[in-house]
Amino acid sequence: MRHRVKNKTLNKYASHRIAMLRNIAREVFEHGTIITTAPKAKAARVLIEKIITKAKRGDIWSRRLIDRELHDRRLTNKVVDEIAPKFNDRNGGYTRILKLGQRRGDGAEMVLLQLVKTEEE
Repeated sequence: MRHRVKNKTLNKYASHRIAMLRNIAREVFEHGTIITTAPKAKAARVLIEKIITKAKRGDIWSRRLIDRELHDRRLTNKVVDEIAPKFNDRNGGYTRILKLGQRRGDGAEMVLLQLVKTEEE
């Protein structure tokens, strides 16, 4: 039974899963898009959206909270100063998942995880 179990384990230990999701989030913030499997993208989407919501506040404490997740001060500044202001008029839904088909080797469903473009872009 899975009573009160919130997150997917993705068949990984907790430390490995957290590191993997942080790496996916880091890549999305650096490049704007990443190709990964569907379960990983759905799990990383939660972390990415929470980070952007914190970044929209823009104060020093939110920067510290984001830096705890990303472990990169340069990327934290980029998220707070460049990425978050684009989503000021949005209340969530900062990411998009587009299906690409199945991977040739094992048939895993591949998706494109990307940040939603705003009207100015």
